Amino acid sequence: MGEHQIGTNSDEERYRAFTRRILDDLSALELMIRDGRIESGVRRIGAEQEMFLVDRSCDALPQASEVLRRLSDDRFTTELAQFNLELNVPPLEIEPFCLQDLQKQMEELIGRARKAARTCGGDILLTGILPTLRLSDLTLANLTDQPRYHELNRTLTEMRGSRFYAHIKGIDEINITHDNMMLEACNTSFQFHVQIDPATFADSYNAAQVLTAPLLAAAVNSPLLFNRRLWQETRIALFQHSVDERTSTEQVRFRPARVSFGERWVHDSVLEIYKEDLMRFRILLTCPEYESSTATYADGKIPALSALRLHTGTVWRWNRACFGVYDGKPHVRIENRVLPSGPTIADEVANAAFFLGSLQAFPAAFPKLRDRMAFDHARANLYAAARYGLQAGFQWMDGLTVSAQDLLQAELIPLAQQGLKDLSIDAQDIDRYLGIFEERVKRQKTGAHWILQSYQDLEGEKPEVRARILTEAMCKRQNSEDPVHLWKPARKEESVGSFHYKKVGQFMSTDLFTVRPDDLVELAASIMDWRHVRHVPVENEQGRLVGIISHRDLLRFFARSAPDKRAVPVRDIMKKDPICIGPEMLTLEASRIMKLHRVGCLPVVVENSRLVGIVTVYDLLGISYGLLEEVLSTGDP
Repeated sequence: MGEHQIGTNSDEERYRAFTRRILDDLSALELMIRDGRIESGVRRIGAEQEMFLVDRSCDALPQASEVLRRLSDDRFTTELAQFNLELNVPPLEIEPFCLQDLQKQMEELIGRARKAARTCGGDILLTGILPTLRLSDLTLANLTDQPRYHELNRTLTEMRGSRFYAHIKGIDEINITHDNMMLEACNTSFQFHVQIDPATFADSYNAAQVLTAPLLAAAVNSPLLFNRRLWQETRIALFQHSVDERTSTEQVRFRPARVSFGERWVHDSVLEIYKEDLMRFRILLTCPEYESSTATYADGKIPALSALRLHTGTVWRWNRACFGVYDGKPHVRIENRVLPSGPTIADEVANAAFFLGSLQAFPAAFPKLRDRMAFDHARANLYAAARYGLQAGFQWMDGLTVSAQDLLQAELIPLAQQGLKDLSIDAQDIDRYLGIFEERVKRQKTGAHWILQSYQDLEGEKPEVRARILTEAMCKRQNSEDPVHLWKPARKEESVGSFHYKKVGQFMSTDLFTVRPDDLVELAASIMDWRHVRHVPVENEQGRLVGIISHRDLLRFFARSAPDKRAVPVRDIMKKDPICIGPEMLTLEASRIMKLHRVGCLPVVVENSRLVGIVTVYDLLGISYGLLEEVLSTGDP
């Protein structure tokens, strides 16, 4: 997430001073480009690996600060949420064995993080969106306690002037609102960096834009959000929604979102991107006073361009232009942000190999790109890939329409192979990593495919249990040497069942049928009959729980004499202010409450009495049976 020593932008004088520093940074960068001071002739790669912390039940574990303390390694850092970590892999020069060196470094460092997490009762999971994540995890209590994150949340919320929302349609549909930017914490990614010569930056950046869609189509790994099957790579839509500070008026004016693909091809240099970022996007964060970058450069030193880097760090392009200083020399690079975390490290490095190789060979293979392909087609391809993965259709060069799978197999994988050869990558590594990538494409077995297949195969289980079983299976398979195209679907028999029932939110029913206070009692009775349920929650127009009707309530009602029972509203017989619990309550405590108050169900609510689930005595009976079966099968007393 970059610089943490930030200040508020509410001080207008400080805001204007910071704007001047960005302009000064841009002037210094322009001078460095003009004078040939940006490093060229040297190519490097690097990566940022984001990850989830999960507990023994595969729920989000908000223990990042403690895990970082035990790691004591500055290559690891915080992310927005306390259940996320970020690893910054040191840069590697592009040489014959750089890809396998990247994998070895990541395996060693993530292994260290895994050990530290286990001392905190958790583990590490690489996945674009954690399937077991719940909306109740996205509270400010789980926001990492750093000034940057608090200020980002405050500023974005203030600029929006309303709640954050996400409306995404796939196989299922989700339409949620939230009062903070923590929806962004649902996403983790594998961000791959490639250093670029400044003279060829425009062609390389445009090539990266075109290649991002086919790359993503083969790498999708995030189809589930809150047990809804949405896009093959739901992160793309969710990230844009989660940090979108635009008002409704600004959206009508077609002002671009801070998370975007961009608006046009680059013609000359990286300066075009930086200038547009300053023109289009309001400054969110400021930092302490720094010396003038132009003055520093005039003194023969290399400026850090800290103000510019802080601002561009709050503009989340899917291909971000980055300035950095390494070994005392300034450079520019492309950071590809579209790739999800996981499913395995080998899969991630295979994705990186494809991007590196195809990026190297693309400009020569497809000259005059801007004349042959509309920018809008490249942008539309990205969203098609996010929605449909390898089954997406693309608008390609010269008006050609082609499927993602055919394009990758016929043109782009061979192109990547040639590009890696041109970079002198070891032949066996080319075969290994592009082989993983190619098999995934040929078999159409992406991480998203595995998740959706596993979820479907577990039909009959409650959605929360299905998500938990496949997440547990993902953890196990991630520790094997097999890339995702070799994974078998998750099976219930693999699961350690007793861990699934510790908290109410892990097994509560969420597919609920509710009525309103003014609905007819006859409707509530029909719902119970049709759905074979014994309790129907009552919600008001604002979606808040106001009562509940039980099977016994209906029996008592129909046992009484009344002129016309069909005309009686629900409010006349419902139990008002029923006993409610939260999703984090321990199962044992929920059982005690049911026994104490002699009730057959407990509505599960979050803030403002919003109903998110229900737990019944039959749910607890099913858990008891499962646990007894587990004990008897293992022979434990």
